[in-house]
Amino acid sequence: METIKIQWLLIIISSLILFIISPFAKSTNQFFRATKVKKSPNTLVLTGSLIISWIFAKSITNAANLGLDYGIVGGVAYAGYYLSFAVAGLIIYKLRTKGGFTSIHEFLTTKFGKGAMALFSILIAIRLFNEVWSNTMVIGSYFGETGSTPYYWSIILFTILTLAYAIKGGLSSSIFTDIIQMGLFSVLLIIILSTVFSVDNFRTQEVISSGTWSFELGLNLFFAAIIQSFSYPFHDPVLTDRAFISTPKITRKSFLLASVLGAICIILFSIIGIYAQTQGLKGQAAVEVGKAFGVVILLAINFIMITSAASTLDSTFSSFSKLLSVDLNLGKNLTFGRASMVAIAILGTLPVFLNAEILSATTISGTMVIGLTPVFMFWNIKVPKISFYLSIICGIIFGFVLVFKLFPEALIFTKGKYADLLWVNVWGILSCIILYLAPKWIKK
Repeated sequence: METIKIQWLLIIISSLILFIISPFAKSTNQFFRATKVKKSPNTLVLTGSLIISWIFAKSITNAANLGLDYGIVGGVAYAGYYLSFAVAGLIIYKLRTKGGFTSIHEFLTTKFGKGAMALFSILIAIRLFNEVWSNTMVIGSYFGETGSTPYYWSIILFTILTLAYAIKGGLSSSIFTDIIQMGLFSVLLIIILSTVFSVDNFRTQEVISSGTWSFELGLNLFFAAIIQSFSYPFHDPVLTDRAFISTPKITRKSFLLASVLGAICIILFSIIGIYAQTQGLKGQAAVEVGKAFGVVILLAINFIMITSAASTLDSTFSSFSKLLSVDLNLGKNLTFGRASMVAIAILGTLPVFLNAEILSATTISGTMVIGLTPVFMFWNIKVPKISFYLSIICGIIFGFVLVFKLFPEALIFTKGKYADLLWVNVWGILSCIILYLAPKWIKK
């Protein structure tokens, strides 16, 4: 009971501190673009912001659970998604320096028209919607059983407190608090891993030998993550918004660093699941390991979840606000920007009451946007506007095929969990590329 009380205090006190110290945005530039007068984030600030805004509560929960299920292979498999940073960093560098574009929306509108930009906006709105519930559900799991009163109240309170400081400063608040949250995450991760490795029979050798490098035991997910990394980052405005606020060279360097360091963080966190595997623990790996080590480590794990969930949530609020206000030009003022944050907070919390699956938020949305692969990989190839729609719609169809388990087994060439995810993406991306380029070939 005392532990729960301390957890409540952690959420309330940490959120109030962030609210007090985060900057108050007085201009639209500060609120939507995190820029002061002629000053933008440097490499260190941008790299830290990228990493912590992508180390979601759901990501480290999934990493720990995959470590429990598949050993080190599970951690490496999930870390495969962090190739997304390198892909986005290099492509957006080209878009800015060679193409002269100042946003993803400008690129799509210029090349494919307003209709394409509208369809893309719907995709990223769905992505942002998913980010809210899939992260706050993790917080709820530390306060009570799914569906219990403490579970729901912790989610509601956490969302309101994070919304409060996000409303105060927009993207400026988000990036400012990211640095603090990244520092906290690093310290807490070191404490947790030090405790895990203090156990007599748990050494680095146990970590290295904990998994089997086979498709059945983790590699299906790894290759699916690598394939999705060529489209996944472009439908995530939390990531792409940060690609246009510093100089192109600083941005490219920050994204490449974040790709490596983010992957390392995820692999390190999966060690918690590997430890759980060696001890024969079942259930949510991070929660069970916390309980096994007692109150202090349970609270440290709980706080690391609060830290990572808050960083993602405030980024989600600021990105949704920018999407409506700036990218879609629905109301480029602070009042509208702040109101849209409230809207996504309310709408994004509704699935919490509908028993949604956490991992599905990543894997399914990642499949539905595979149609973006040729759009960005071949950004400088001139194609008819119809190419965009053919590729995007093809990707969405393959996403639904995955959701409803309609993919023919004859086209799946590996076994085990995530085999359908891998091969839906392989065949899906091939189909998207062919449909994207076909109108150009036909025209010739």
